[in-house]
Amino acid sequence: MLTNRQLLILQLTVKDFIESAQPVGSRQLSKKPEAPFSSATIRNDMADLEDLGFLEKTHTSSGRVPSEKGYRFFVDHLLQPQTLGLEDSLQLRTLFQEKVGESEELIRKSATILSELTNYTSILLGPDTSTHAVKKFSIVPLDQKKAVAIIVTDNGHVENRIFDVPEGLTASEIEKTVNILNERLIGTSLVQLQQKLLQEAKHVFEQHIHHAEKLFSSLQQAVAVEPEERLYFGGKMNMWKQPEFHDFQKMKSFFELIEKGNPAMAIFQKNEQGIQVRIGSENKVIDMEDYSVITSTYSAGENMEGSIAIIGPKRMDYGRVITLLDILSSDLSSALHRLTIGQDADRRQDT
Repeated sequence: MLTNRQLLILQLTVKDFIESAQPVGSRQLSKKPEAPFSSATIRNDMADLEDLGFLEKTHTSSGRVPSEKGYRFFVDHLLQPQTLGLEDSLQLRTLFQEKVGESEELIRKSATILSELTNYTSILLGPDTSTHAVKKFSIVPLDQKKAVAIIVTDNGHVENRIFDVPEGLTASEIEKTVNILNERLIGTSLVQLQQKLLQEAKHVFEQHIHHAEKLFSSLQQAVAVEPEERLYFGGKMNMWKQPEFHDFQKMKSFFELIEKGNPAMAIFQKNEQGIQVRIGSENKVIDMEDYSVITSTYSAGENMEGSIAIIGPKRMDYGRVITLLDILSSDLSSALHRLTIGQDADRRQDT
């Protein structure tokens, strides 16, 4: 059981190290008005905190730094709520006041603004739409070589997939293609679309469409569901700004992790609700042992949910990041809800 003085000294040590990235010494703390104790008293308490595993002594200085256990105790018991500053509030408000036409654009902008406000790396995981069923197909030619397949799902989500079209494909054949897709694939979940296309539509294409093999192959690639399509990054290079990560090999490992879809997806854990903080080795991804990850969820419409992650050093400004995530996840949920309602109204007018 820590004494009140030890709790205060641990709190001040963590805060100082977060701000300075320099080991914290007893003399340094003794100058703070919050710690009216002698340097010797503080030094003894810091030694006790080290023995208990909350602090660590660096080999380059007599000062101490928080251990993972110290950070965890700080986050769970000593972290104080922060109020967002006026400038940050205005920047967030500007994001959600802008007219945005697509949910993907809003999610991408949210990732960018989070990275700018924190100086860390942000990842937003878009909602998993793969289980939602197809309600309608459309195809719009872009030029002689490209077209976009527009897939509307049963919950109103819209997927736009660009694909190659065979040379000489006529408007009549495009119309036949759309009819075949709507006749054969309505009600199919996005994740099963590629397989169902092969089972239900391939032979019909071969009977009615010229260059059916090329068109079918392009469509199959277009409707594939890839997990990395759901990942939106902000501030990938921000980790270079942190003194802990001036090591080239560490940064190389970090970039390799976030550049590959499946490892980056592993940063998010299923069925997590609210704000979650994972520090160092608490991350299931081995390459994340030098980092802290703070995650939150947001709503993206009926039965649809996405996640937000902020990745930074273990010396992360936890209070500020948690406040930002709490506000942004709530505002993003509201904005996506309004956007969905607007899109539904537009579709009803079109019909």
